[in-house]
Amino acid sequence: MRLPTMAIALSLVAAIGAACSVNSGAEDGADASQSSTGSGVGSGSGSGSGSGSGSGSGSGSGSSDNGFGDGGNLNPGGNPAASGAGGSTGAGDACATKTSEAGFQQVYLAFAFDVSASMGSNDVEWRSKALKWDPVVAATKQFFLDPASEGFKASLTFFPGPGGRREMCSSDSYTTPAVPMTLLPSPAFGEAIDVVTPPDDRSWRIGTPTAYAIDGIFEFIQAERQQNPGKYAIVLVTDGYPQECRDDTDSIDAVVERVGAALASDISTFVIGVDSPPGEGSPPSLTNLHQIAAAGGTTEAFMLDTGNAAATSAAFTEAIEAIRGAAVSCTIPIPPAPDGRTFDKQKVVVSYTSAATSTATTLDYDQTCATESAWRYDEPLNPTAIVLCNDTCAAVQAQFEVSLGVDFTCEDVIEVPL
Repeated sequence: MRLPTMAIALSLVAAIGAACSVNSGAEDGADASQSSTGSGVGSGSGSGSGSGSGSGSGSGSGSSDNGFGDGGNLNPGGNPAASGAGGSTGAGDACATKTSEAGFQQVYLAFAFDVSASMGSNDVEWRSKALKWDPVVAATKQFFLDPASEGFKASLTFFPGPGGRREMCSSDSYTTPAVPMTLLPSPAFGEAIDVVTPPDDRSWRIGTPTAYAIDGIFEFIQAERQQNPGKYAIVLVTDGYPQECRDDTDSIDAVVERVGAALASDISTFVIGVDSPPGEGSPPSLTNLHQIAAAGGTTEAFMLDTGNAAATSAAFTEAIEAIRGAAVSCTIPIPPAPDGRTFDKQKVVVSYTSAATSTATTLDYDQTCATESAWRYDEPLNPTAIVLCNDTCAAVQAQFEVSLGVDFTCEDVIEVPL
């Protein structure tokens, strides 16, 4: 299933219109005709008419309410009965909307992937490679190759790392991912997984140093976003509790502490827990992984039942699609105004349109996000981005094929109290 919100990351383009004054006599020739030969055109220099019969001469027919006549083809529905004043008095008080493109904030997903023996060493029934490793890996590879992942960037870190306990239980072993931040889709991730997959049942790595892996990935992200700002999140894929480091990190609490610190730095953590299939000696369900997800700001872990490879792969795909949707940023950077023009940040309209309805929904400005269907500025006095409030973000993310319009215009569409 193609993730509905993926279209947002790709096609959600904000149209930023710069409010501008039109000097008397002429605007851009490509936008609309500014000359007039009729008698119903104010002082004779405002927009709203063109030469020739039926386009503004005589009684002023053909002028439009927004100051652009049919000659400019910007408002073909101009009112033929409107006065010749059009939208301009020739005194330079008319505005034309210009657009620039802006996309959503770049999203970076840092994967921490458990490659310990319990994922598929086949030494006991509940470590079945066919029921755990193979379906999870198949779905993971598909995510990294899926065209629906286009626009995301991701990295991939395996844990435990190679080497003995000293290397395994050191955050330094996880600061350099096997696959660095790479634009998706990409085959590099599948290739890296193939390399790390053991050639036989005796070659699996031992231990689950989850806390150290999170520490190392957090350090990697901190360095990465100094160069590439955006929204970062960790995706932890594991089938077991922390173990083998033989210190206070061998606990869920230790991992909770670390993902909490990451969240304080605006890095969320998603958790995909791979339960073991039923069998003699099978460990209990990994429900404690929910604590890690909650501490990481993502409420609860995605728990995968194993025992049926096809069902496990499908469940993993569903989980990763949900993560892909939830990870989409609802921050839209404001690009520079085109042609050296400026915009009025106090006169803004924000709307989104779902392909399912083709009906635009206008969103309200509320810097406190206390009202429904609202947006705010990142910094109201000196805004650099539009930020959708939480409920609005969730509603937009839930749509299939959504387009977002953010227009800065000289029209009195909304007064933003700054």
